[in-house]
This record gives sequence, structure tokens and C-alpha cells, in this order.
Amino acid sequence: MNTARLRDRVAASDPGLLRLAAGLRTVAAIALTLAVLGLAGVSVRHLVAGAIAAMVATFAIREKQRTAQAVTLALGLPLALVSLSLGALLSSRVVAGDLFFVALIFCAVYGRRFGDRGTALGLIGFQVYFVSLFVGATVSGLPELYGVLAVAFLCSAAARFLLVPETPAGLLERLREAFRARLAQLVSAQLGLLDAGPEEIDEVLETVREGTARLHETALMIQGRLEEGTADEATARLVQRRIADAEIAAERLGLLLLTARSAERADTLTLHLPGAPAPRAGRMPGRDEAMAQVRRDLEALRLLVLRPAAARSGTALSQVRNRLLGYREEDRLPPAPPAVQDVFRGIGETARAVLGLRIALDGPQDESDDSPETARSREELDAEDAVIDAGEADGAAQEELTGLRRPTTRAAVQVAVGSSLAIVGGEFLSSQRWYWAVLTCWIVFLNTSSTGEILVKGYRRLLGTVLGVLAGIVLAGSVGQHTWTAFALVLVLVFAMFYTAPLSYTLMSFFVTAALGLLYTLLHTYSLSVLVLRVEETALGAACGVIAAAFVLPVRTDRRTNDLLVTVLERLDEVTEAAVDQLSGGTPVELLDQARDLDQALADLRAATQPLTHPITPLRARRDTARYVVALLETCAYHARSLAATAELLPTHPSIAADPRLRRAGRRIGDNIAAIAAHVRDEHSTAAVETGPSIASLLDTEVPGTPRFGRVTDRVLRHVQRLDETLVGLARPLHVPVSAPKR
Repeated sequence: MNTARLRDRVAASDPGLLRLAAGLRTVAAIALTLAVLGLAGVSVRHLVAGAIAAMVATFAIREKQRTAQAVTLALGLPLALVSLSLGALLSSRVVAGDLFFVALIFCAVYGRRFGDRGTALGLIGFQVYFVSLFVGATVSGLPELYGVLAVAFLCSAAARFLLVPETPAGLLERLREAFRARLAQLVSAQLGLLDAGPEEIDEVLETVREGTARLHETALMIQGRLEEGTADEATARLVQRRIADAEIAAERLGLLLLTARSAERADTLTLHLPGAPAPRAGRMPGRDEAMAQVRRDLEALRLLVLRPAAARSGTALSQVRNRLLGYREEDRLPPAPPAVQDVFRGIGETARAVLGLRIALDGPQDESDDSPETARSREELDAEDAVIDAGEADGAAQEELTGLRRPTTRAAVQVAVGSSLAIVGGEFLSSQRWYWAVLTCWIVFLNTSSTGEILVKGYRRLLGTVLGVLAGIVLAGSVGQHTWTAFALVLVLVFAMFYTAPLSYTLMSFFVTAALGLLYTLLHTYSLSVLVLRVEETALGAACGVIAAAFVLPVRTDRRTNDLLVTVLERLDEVTEAAVDQLSGGTPVELLDQARDLDQALADLRAATQPLTHPITPLRARRDTARYVVALLETCAYHARSLAATAELLPTHPSIAADPRLRRAGRRIGDNIAAIAAHVRDEHSTAAVETGPSIASLLDTEVPGTPRFGRVTDRVLRHVQRLDETLVGLARPLHVPVSAPKR
């Protein structure tokens, strides 16, 4: 049991074990290279060159298919040999070498427009040229270095394809396990809502927020791997559907628990806005036995999520599953206040989503112990599976940017200018190690799109470098001239660097700098002045990058975030319009793909707002506004996803049917989204957000005797109503006028 819990925790903390695999693969490549070169009796300088080359050849490749990885690795070796040769040839020609270095940097960044392969080859070319400068490559020493590079690339291939292999299907399987583990963690966090008092509720609620966000993050990661990791398009769409169902059901269960313990219905924003206070309440209302039953059922739900399909659990687990699925039937709900009964319904819907997820991931299950309620749930799931269309959705044509408007071209020009400044400034600091400033300037432009992002990344790299210098002093003094001890510590630091890279750029920079201190020791060039120079060159390179980004074809953070905000609003409008149209009786379309496009656009916006929300920003009011806007958009996305998932149930779910009157409500939502987007594009826009009667009142019929809501469920109405209210709330921080409806 302890082993299983540890495995679940590791899977949840590192979805797909991506960080662990990256660290192990890189360390294996370096260790194998050092072993081969050590047996060959090469010098320490060549050992250092081989270790760095193996690391570069391993981490540069990002393609998902093994064949594509092999092709890129094969192309990378001759490119590395050419780059190394030019580095050695131009080492004594200062001006020509500097000009070529700038040209190489431009080409390396421009190569990103050609996808993963172009990015990888550009990275290999740049980094190997840097290696030639670092180890002081000469023309006479090229034959030995050619052999070192060949060994490094071969060892990288062995580590990638033999020692730490990774297949798309295997990675997807690990991501599925991570989703299960994170779903179970979220249910555990929701359990805390039952007993948390006024003093603990905010902390528990923050844990629920984090669990919800982590579950969503894993769902997006799975979405990005479905095409390569599944046998066919139909299977990919089925898994996508079940992942979305489970995510939505779990998030809704958290809202129902908050509402049940509150004096009023909980706002969806509470689950998305960091620091938002919990709804005013004491303990959950209702009799003690109802609360105890909710607790037992949540624990049972967590067990259902975690228990492997192959586990032989007898009839006990089947009985638990049958009981939870029974809550989907009104006559099976325990006696309790309405809000608590909603929690039981939410548990039942989440159990159904877990059942669907298990069938999609693990195949057909034993049905011998099914209750009638479980059998009906299986029939619904089978009916939904049958209507999944295996055809691919048509992608909307996007404008092809050209010239300096193309992001890769603009970034290449910026980094070339910044690197030129770094070369000039670096030469003043040190004629021997000026390239550290260039490396920093290059790195701060990686995966950044605005001046603010570059500024934050430069700050983080400088902070990590300063701390790494202190660690390097301690490690270098401890290791002395013990070569293999130093290399062993370098391997540990390299693993830590790759394992922490997605979590903290500052930590990654810390481990890189500490490892460099050891490499300097091995090259007999270590001194305190060298490490101090490393800090100075890093600060210079970061400053040059910021200057280039700010004055050469600048992309202001405001402009970048506004563009992404418009994209999010457009995706939100597409999902909402399509879902409402389908719920109104329109032609079915692929909604979940559109919902995931919305999620990806929102993730891009969230990343772009980091400079605005960073703790060091002096504009506190602006930081709070950015967080609030992103939280509101996450709330909108949740309701849009829920509408999309509900709309896709129309052909199979007996309690949901189309209602044409929903189109009227959808028009108001669409108009309000368009008004907000128009104001973001042009602050002088006269468009205004319209408020008015509740969504439910818009569905009133003028025909006497007609049911008010037809067969549209209350859940659909709640999602549409909350989406409408959230859009009005979004208008205020964006300074969009809000007007009453025209009469």
C-alpha cells in the first residue's frame, strides 16, 4: 500500500514522469559518454566537451515520434561538426568570429519557424559553437574533438532509444495515471471542505484551487499527446471526451460542496481566483448522518478513482460503485437538505465520469455485479461512444505573418542585436569569457514573446546565477582535483537542473551555475574571480537582452496580453455559440476540440501575464487586476466546457433535449463577448456590454400552457446564467461600458 501511495504521489507531482525521464535520459547520455571517453583515455578537457555535447544532443530534441527524433539526431551530428570546426577556425580571428557568431545566433533563432526540428538544429549549432569557445578548441585538436562529438551523439542516441526509451503510447499511459492520481488528490482536498472551520477554510479552499488547476494542467498535457499515443482518431476522441467529463464533474463537485456548506450558492470564481474568500458559512447544513454519508461517499469515490482495473476486489468495490451511481436516480438520494442532495447528485455524476474514464482507458469491465443504475450508466456511455465521429474537425485558416511581423524573424533580429551588444560589453569585462554574456542574452529570448517576459526571465537567471556561484564556491573547494568525484557531482546537478526546469527557472539557473563551477575546477581555471565574472557577464547579457527587446521591434507586454486576450474571447465565443446552437437544436459539431483550443489560448494568456503578476512588480493594482481578469476568464472557460460537454450528450441522454429558445440567450452572450473584444482591440470603441433579465426569464414562452423550460435541464440554465454574469463582471476591470437593455 505504501508503495502504491508513493507511486501515485510521484505520478501526480510529475505528470507522465516527463521531468524524471528528461533528467535520467540526459544523465545517462552524459555518464555513458564519460565512460566511453574515459576508457579511451582522453584528456579532461575532452571529457568536459563530450559531457556538454551529450547534454546538448539529448535535451535539444523535442519531437514526439521516435523516427523523427532519430532523423534530427542524425542531422545534428554533421551540423555540430561544422559548428565546431568554424569555432576553432575563427577563434583567432576576433572580428570574423564575432560576426559569424551573431549570424549563427540569428539563424538558430530564425530556425524556430520550421518547427521542432528547426529549433533543435539551431540549438545544437549554437551550443556546440559555444562548447568550442568554452574548451578552447584549436584547428590542430579538431580530429580528437570530432571523435568526442561522435561518441557524444552516439551515446545520446543510446540513452534515448535504449536506456531511457520513450514511446508516445507509453507516455500517454503515464499521463493517464497522473490524471487519475491528481483526480484522487482533488477529491481528497474536497473532503477537507466538510470539516474545515472558519479559520481553516481559506487554506483548504486554496488546496482545492491548486488541485483543480493541476488536474486541468494534466488534461491539457494528455490532449497534446492523444494523436501520437492512441491507435486511431476514434480512440483519441473517446479518451478526450472521458477526460473532459471527469474534469468537469470533479470541478462541479467542488462547487456543490462549497454551496452546501454556505449560506448561498458558491460563485465559480471562488475556485479560480487566488486568495478569494470562501463563501460565508459555518459547517455543512443537514443532519450528522447526512454529513457522515457524504464523507464516506467521497472516500469511496477516491477509491474508485485509484483502484486499478486489474485489481481483484470481489464484489465490495462493485457495491460501492453501484451505490454512488445510484445517486443519479432521484429516488435513491438520501434524506438531506436540497444543497446536500445536490452534493450526492454530484458524487453520482463524478462516479459516472470515472466509470467512463475507466472503460475508455482500460477497456471493457466485468459487468456481473452491476446494479440496474450501473447498467443504465453503461448503456448511456456506450450510446455516447457510438455517436463519436471519427472525422477530423476542419481547422480554421489563420493569417500567415510575413517579414518582420513573423515572431521568429522579429526574435532573430532582436537576439542578434542583443548578442552584438553582449559581445562588445563582454569583451570589456573579459576578452576570454565574453561568451557568457552572449549565452545569457540568447537564453532569455527562448520561449519568450514580450519585453516583460524577457525582463522576468533575465531577473530569474541572474538570481539563480548569484546563488549558484555561492554553491559553486563550496563544491569546488570540497572536490579539489578529484576528477571523477567532480563529474559525479556534475551528473547530480544536471539531473536536478532538468528535473526542476519546468518548475523554476531560478532553480535551474542555480544548478547550471553550480555545475559550471565544478567544470571550471576540472579545467584548472577555477577561481573566485572567474565565478564573480560569471555573475557580471550574466547581468550584462540579461541587460542586453532587455534593451534589444525594448528598443528593437518591441512587443510590449500590454500589446501581447491584449492580443492573447482577444484570442481567448474569440475561442470563448466559438465554443459558446456552437454549444448553445447545438442545445437549441442546431447541427452537431465537434465541441470538445473547440473547448481545448479555448483552454490552450487561456494557458498562453496566463503565461503572458506572468510579468504583470510577478511578485517583484511595483504595480500592485495592475497585478491584482490581471489576476482577477484571468480568474474570470477561467470561470468563463469552465462554464463553456460544461455547456460543450452537455451539448454532446444531446443524442444519447434521456433528460436533455434541444430547446430553440436558448438561442435568444446565446445571442446576448455572443454580443457581450464581441463588445469586450472590440474594446480590448480599440479602447475608443463604443461597444457596450448589455445587462438585462435573467437567462431563465428569456426562455419564457408566450404560448399559454407551454412548459417554461421545456426539457432543458437546470444545469444548462445555470451554466448559461453564470457565463452571462461573469462576462458582465469581466467588463468592469477592462473598463468596458455596461448598459441596460434597450427597450
